[in-house]
Amino acid sequence: MTDASLWEDLVTSALLGTDRRAVPGAAAAPGKDAPVALLDAAALQTVRRRAGLLPAPAAPLPAPAPHDPRPGLPAAARRRLAQLLADRAAPSGGSGRRGVAPDLTELLPQWLTAANEQGCQAPAELLPALLDAARARTDLRPQTLVFAGPRALWLAGLNAEWRFALRSAGSGSALPDATDADAARKLWEEGLFAERAALLAAVRDRDAGAARELLASTWPTERAEDRLMFLDSLRTGLCPADEPFLEQTLSDRSRNVRALAAELLSALPGSALAGRMARRAASCVSLDHDGPDGQAAIAVEAPHECDADMQRDGMTVKPPSGRGERSWWLGQLVEAAPLTVWRERLGGRSAAETVALPVADGWRDELHAAWCRAAVRQGDAEWSRALLGVPGSPPADGPGTISLAERAKLLAALAEEERAEWVARFVAAHGLSEAFQLLGVCAVPWAQPLGRAVVDALDIARDAGSYPWSFSGVMGLAERCLDPSAAVRLEPLAATPDESEGASPGAGGYWSEAFQRLVSTLRLREAMHAELAGPAAPGPDTA
Repeated sequence: MTDASLWEDLVTSALLGTDRRAVPGAAAAPGKDAPVALLDAAALQTVRRRAGLLPAPAAPLPAPAPHDPRPGLPAAARRRLAQLLADRAAPSGGSGRRGVAPDLTELLPQWLTAANEQGCQAPAELLPALLDAARARTDLRPQTLVFAGPRALWLAGLNAEWRFALRSAGSGSALPDATDADAARKLWEEGLFAERAALLAAVRDRDAGAARELLASTWPTERAEDRLMFLDSLRTGLCPADEPFLEQTLSDRSRNVRALAAELLSALPGSALAGRMARRAASCVSLDHDGPDGQAAIAVEAPHECDADMQRDGMTVKPPSGRGERSWWLGQLVEAAPLTVWRERLGGRSAAETVALPVADGWRDELHAAWCRAAVRQGDAEWSRALLGVPGSPPADGPGTISLAERAKLLAALAEEERAEWVARFVAAHGLSEAFQLLGVCAVPWAQPLGRAVVDALDIARDAGSYPWSFSGVMGLAERCLDPSAAVRLEPLAATPDESEGASPGAGGYWSEAFQRLVSTLRLREAMHAELAGPAAPGPDTA
């Protein structure tokens, strides 16, 4: 009996049991019970089988990791990164209170942003922990892949858990040279969707026309969902030269693609579609010189139908639930019309003067909301400023806004300094409970006037004796967005105040804890930037 057949017989006896299948004769041992004899024989055969194995041929070694020419991190910054990554993996405590220590996990994105601004390469020994962090948090991936550089892709090819780096459109490291037309064409025709999307974005950044030609070359054969995503890439560098392609796309078989093409065309005030929508919108909105008290007012006559041409230009016939058809059609027309049309149509008035005009027959909110969407789409600062109104006005009573979300979108059209000043005045007038969405669109770190307004509002809330939990979102933003120099002003607030009459029990202690954590975080952010600005260490390739 061969070793192979003996092993098979032993396995069969073990599976069936020695009561039903006798131990093979070659394994039987006089004086031993059958189960014992079976196990002894199996142990002996196992040793024989292992000893008889031939060594397997060694797998080929992977190619060396790509060269990264960037300088290494300063030693202090390297230690800080290791600390941030170690804190990410540490188990969280069971207490609901955050304590006074900074949340290092939330500082990791800021650290990566600052490190990329310095142009340093990631330490090789920390690359696995970095990729693990980015695998767990998608918001870390773009910055992590820039910081990790080409070695992130090299490692991702060796570990399936890091394959997100290969799929990421933001890495760009696996793309051919943007000037290599043949390689770009090959990847465009044969690559995976993520690779093609990354290629299209890279080519678009370099040459908008070349990207458009690349997209047009395979457009008829693309799936509807892919056409939609590819078309969205034209937002970057959108220009009049894109109009012919977008105009053709208005006849696409996908309704979503047609709607996106119409939206992009309406963002080009000189496009033919914008002109068509301007004529339609102007026929619905006019100046009435016989308004209340003899003043001029805006008269509105909403469309009575949504014909085939209007639908081809991106308008949707059926309104959402609870919305009237005519108001729905009017909103779409005004939203897509160039804002410049209203100066001529409404008596040469500026945006502020136009927004201040009364609107007849209850159409004010509908008209102003459509102007808001148009200002956001066209990035028009003058109209955004007019529609935002005065920061001190009640949040729901702005001249053209019905929600803080709309105000946040309008703010994005303003320059960073003006945006911060407007939000600072809003916070001073209304406090922080209404300001969270508005703070989120301000540049980081917050400008000094905005930072002072936020700190003052937190101080007022603290003195009011309420619990800080309702301000936890703003406190989290402050930890990430306040200029570190604000720590000096915040230190006195970290002391535990005397509880005033009517204050919530223990609120003072909670506020003290929150301000201590805020000060500690700002100090740590300041230290992080100082460490990254230190003398760079030589990279491992040059050491």
